[in-house]
Amino acid sequence: MRFALVINPTSGRRKGAAIGAEATALLKAAGHEVISLQGENASDARDQLKQAIDRGLDSVVVVGGDGALHAVLDRIADSDLTFGLIPAGTGNDTARTLGIPRKDAKAAVDILLKAKTRTIDLALAGEAFVATVVASGFDSKVNERANAMTWPRGNMRYNIAILAELKVFEPLHFSIDLDGERIERDAMLVAVGNGPSFGGGLRMCEGAVLDDGYLDVVIINPLSKIELLKVFPKLSKGTHVSHSCYEHHLAKKVTIDSPGIVAYGDGERLGALPITISACPGLLRVFVP
Repeated sequence: MRFALVINPTSGRRKGAAIGAEATALLKAAGHEVISLQGENASDARDQLKQAIDRGLDSVVVVGGDGALHAVLDRIADSDLTFGLIPAGTGNDTARTLGIPRKDAKAAVDILLKAKTRTIDLALAGEAFVATVVASGFDSKVNERANAMTWPRGNMRYNIAILAELKVFEPLHFSIDLDGERIERDAMLVAVGNGPSFGGGLRMCEGAVLDDGYLDVVIINPLSKIELLKVFPKLSKGTHVSHSCYEHHLAKKVTIDSPGIVAYGDGERLGALPITISACPGLLRVFVP
C-alpha cells in the first residue's frame, strides 16, 4: 500500500515527530511505501497532502490528535482513501472511541497492517467536518480563556481556565433547532456529538455512535456552580446522564445560536454562533482493531 503520513510534530508535547518517525520505519519494514508530510502543525501539511493525493494514495494516516485529524478531514472525507490514526495528541478522543491504542505506536501501526476497516459518520459544522463533538457555552468559553493563556501548558492550563471561568459564568440563552423543532433554553452548554467524548475523555455525549446516522444533542440545563463542580467529574464515565440537568436529543440537523458565543469542534475553534451541524453518514473509512 501507499501511505501518506501527516505528522503533527507538536502533538503530545512535541512527541509527534518521534512517533511519526517510528511509524514510518515500521510501515516501510512491512514493505509499504510511505510519504511523510510534516510542517509546523497539521495545517501546514494540507497542500502537501493534496499533491500526494493527486499522485495516488491508498491511505492517509494522521500522526497526532483530534486537532491534527480535524485539519485534514476535508481532504479525506467522502473519498476512496482509507484513513488511519496513530495517536500522538493530548486528547485523542477519536482514537479512544475507535479503540485504537493511545500510548503504543507499534500497536497502532499493527492495526494499519491488519487492514480491518469500518465506515463511520462525520458531522458537518458550517463548512468544517468534525469527528468528535461540537460544543458551545461553558466549554467554549473555557477554551477561549485557555487559548488566551500563555502559561501553564497542557491540561493544567485548561483546568485553571475552568476554575477562572466558573467564577464569572452565568447560564446562557440558546436557540436550538432540531430537525425543524425549535427549542429556547437557558443552559450551561450545548454539545452536538458525532462521537461520545471530547476534551480527553469527557463523555458529554454518552451513547453517541459513530455510524448510526444521527447527532446526539446534549443540553446541560442551569445548575449551581457547586453542583456543576460535582457533575464535572462524572463526565469521564458518562454517569452525568442520570443528573436532572441533563437533556438529550437525537437529530440529523441542528442549528445552535447564542449571542456572543463561539463553537469548538474537535477542540478547534469553529467560529461564532449561529452554526448549523448536519449528520453526514458513511463519509470516512477507517482502520480499526
